[in-house]
Amino acid sequence: MLLLVQYTLIFSSVLILVALGGCISERSGVINLGLEGIMVIGAMGGALTMRYLPEGSPAIVTILTVLLVAALAGMLYSSLLAVACINFKADQTIVGTALNLLGTAGATVIVKAINTAADPDDVSSVVQYAIPKKAFLVNIGDFEFNWFMVVTVIALVLVYVMLYKTRFGLRLMACGEHPQAADSVGINVYKMRWAGVLISGALGGLGGIVFITAGVSEWRFEYGVAGFGFLSLAVMIFGQWKPLRIALAALLFGMFRALSNVYIGFDFLMALNLPGQVYNMMPYIISLVVLAFTSKKSRAPKAEGIPYDKGQR
Repeated sequence: MLLLVQYTLIFSSVLILVALGGCISERSGVINLGLEGIMVIGAMGGALTMRYLPEGSPAIVTILTVLLVAALAGMLYSSLLAVACINFKADQTIVGTALNLLGTAGATVIVKAINTAADPDDVSSVVQYAIPKKAFLVNIGDFEFNWFMVVTVIALVLVYVMLYKTRFGLRLMACGEHPQAADSVGINVYKMRWAGVLISGALGGLGGIVFITAGVSEWRFEYGVAGFGFLSLAVMIFGQWKPLRIALAALLFGMFRALSNVYIGFDFLMALNLPGQVYNMMPYIISLVVLAFTSKKSRAPKAEGIPYDKGQR
């Protein structure tokens, strides 16, 4: 049971970070379907940082550096979405899909190039990195505590405060609900949407590095992030674009994802005699069922997905 709680919290951390990123972007009026690709790019940035950091670096330096690089990589990659959809008014669904395809392919090519430069016979897309256990993980009895869980709680609090307690957050949400009205009172809609997309990219990048450091010491980048970007979008919708509800939804989805790692330890699950693949599919099946029953009551920001035209009223 303790292992189930541990995996639930780590997978929920990924979902919360990425879903919050999608929430902020959509609250500003831009649909970010490219979260899957952003996660991959953020994971690559963090993994390469761990690979090349000097051995013996202080734990706090390791944590902060990896988090910073992953967030910056996600922000940089998400700027492609911002340029295409905000400045050039491209279709947000198509651009997001393209970013997902490009992210996995681009990361694979970059990592292969790095490996080949280090060893001409190595053409793999694997990034091997020594996960500094003392930096990221703390053993509390039989429970393995991950510092990324603290980062997730801090991010959740900051996003909640930003959206509902600050002038910036209220302006951001106004741009996603009625951008023309926001513009009429002097709010720069383009800048606010850029801010929303960049913050979304930073959180998506953080989610990517949390995902690949959940107990592994290497990652093959053509595997992507197992659909966690799309699963995070389902969490965001189920959570009604509200941070606290998103966190609760992420815990539910994270628990079902964790079952695929620990079901062998539960006699009543073993008695069902189901293949392990069924448990791997569980969170995605649950997401389809949940969205089928709740999507009609979902209330997305009114102007999401609609390119802003300053001359339109």
